[in-house]
Amino acid sequence: MTGALVFVLVIVTVHALGTAFGGWAILQENYSKQEHGQNLLMPMGMAWFVALFCWGMAALQVVCVVLARKRRPWVRVVLAVWLILVVFSTVLSFIGSLAAGTPSLAMLVVSGIDVVALWVVLGETGRRWFSVRSQAPTAPRW
Repeated sequence: MTGALVFVLVIVTVHALGTAFGGWAILQENYSKQEHGQNLLMPMGMAWFVALFCWGMAALQVVCVVLARKRRPWVRVVLAVWLILVVFSTVLSFIGSLAAGTPSLAMLVVSGIDVVALWVVLGETGRRWFSVRSQAPTAPRW
């Protein structure tokens, strides 16, 4: 596995952990607001739906990272779709920070890193890695 592909898998893992934490944070914020008698961020059923969706997406990404070594073509597709969504959201976040008058350099950097990761997955490195099945062992391992 090339270093560029390892870089992509690390980036996807970090985003998956952030997504899982985000789902938890939505629930915690809703419960905190409920305890203090404030208006909720969203109805509790919707908060649970968003949290479960976030956790499911994070689990799918972790599974893809683990299965990337087996060179399955569908793993490349899932990684590419995930990275497209992440690039889109980080670019929107940066544009939103510009519109608010406080440009976020961190979002610009994260967006750039995500674009590079997407380029690796969709480029020659990703195509070469995920289009070839791994070799079957020739000798039994004892």
